[in-house]
Amino acid sequence: MLRTLVFSLTILLYGMLNYWVGLRMWQLIGKFIPYLPNALYWFVFWFIAMSFITGRLGEKYFSQKIFLFLTLLGYYWMATMVYLAIVLSLLELVRLADQRLAFLPRGVFGQFPAAPVLGLGVIMIVLVVVGYGWWNARNPQVIHYDINIPKQAGILEQLHVVAVSDLHLGNIVDNKRLAGLVDMIITLNPDIILLPGDIVDGDPQPFIKQDMDNTLCRLAPRYGIYAVPGNHEYLGGNFAEIITNLKKTGIEVLRDEVVLVEDSFYLVGRDDIYGKYYTGIGRKDLQSVVGGIAENNALPIIVLDHQPVNLDEPGGQDMDLQISGHTHHGQFFPFNMVTDRIFEVDQGYLRKGDLQVIVSTGFGTWGPPIRVGSRSEILDIQITFSSLYRA
Repeated sequence: MLRTLVFSLTILLYGMLNYWVGLRMWQLIGKFIPYLPNALYWFVFWFIAMSFITGRLGEKYFSQKIFLFLTLLGYYWMATMVYLAIVLSLLELVRLADQRLAFLPRGVFGQFPAAPVLGLGVIMIVLVVVGYGWWNARNPQVIHYDINIPKQAGILEQLHVVAVSDLHLGNIVDNKRLAGLVDMIITLNPDIILLPGDIVDGDPQPFIKQDMDNTLCRLAPRYGIYAVPGNHEYLGGNFAEIITNLKKTGIEVLRDEVVLVEDSFYLVGRDDIYGKYYTGIGRKDLQSVVGGIAENNALPIIVLDHQPVNLDEPGGQDMDLQISGHTHHGQFFPFNMVTDRIFEVDQGYLRKGDLQVIVSTGFGTWGPPIRVGSRSEILDIQITFSSLYRA
């Protein structure tokens, strides 16, 4: 009942926002285009605006090509709508101010020729922003961190880690983009690769059909590849199939488990906090996961947890470094302002007592495949172990 209510309210708000955007664009430019009937404008507008919802509801009935077309069209429209709404809202504020102060020439809003010029300006601004966001999302940067952990790690003095969160492998982040990522990782030549969740974007079929497992098999770091689930591994109800296919590539998936790597450091992999909503089973508390190693933590302890939540917990269990993702740093403005409020750290580095936390903005994208105000990234982490080091 609650889900139905939330879904209905979401659709209502989405429809109202779209109607306002469509109405303002018609007033600015639509009605001045020759031979464009009002009915045709609104038909095309609502077809685009509702394409994502139509694709999702009709997924079982549409061909794969039609489904992908509607989904991608809907994703791009969502981003376009957000920036149309922002620019049009700014124009609305100017219009209201002009009604009181009369500082603009008459006819700027709603009359020819000024209105179409404004409308074209709005379209150009939004297209530039969305186009930049598309390019930005497809050109990841390598972010380097030098981390010192004040513990001895067996025979290791240093550890070169590459961590990549939120790949969201599927129809949008496809095998071609995965191959590019693999090439970049091979160039970095890490000792170990860590994948902090959301590796597959819910549906395992694109991963299987595009032979992404063969692409991942090209990675062979000295100390292996370790991953934890994210919420998207659970989304869609195909968790078991996704994990099975990841394990075929040699990736060790940790769900509230601890492994000792090279007798030198512990790696703790947390199950995703949202997993309970899909399986009905909540993840273990960290104290029960780490068990014996918490009492004898002379070796460094690195935690993989998809979501950077409740950072007091790993800090209270004497963990040394946590690597997370999930936030995408909001992916595109203004949602980075939301993630900044929700999470203690939604990107970059945080030191919390003896615990060091790195949160990645992620490699892939969820929903609209654009990034504005955030970058797709690969973490390149050089860890130095030394019992003599003090912060």
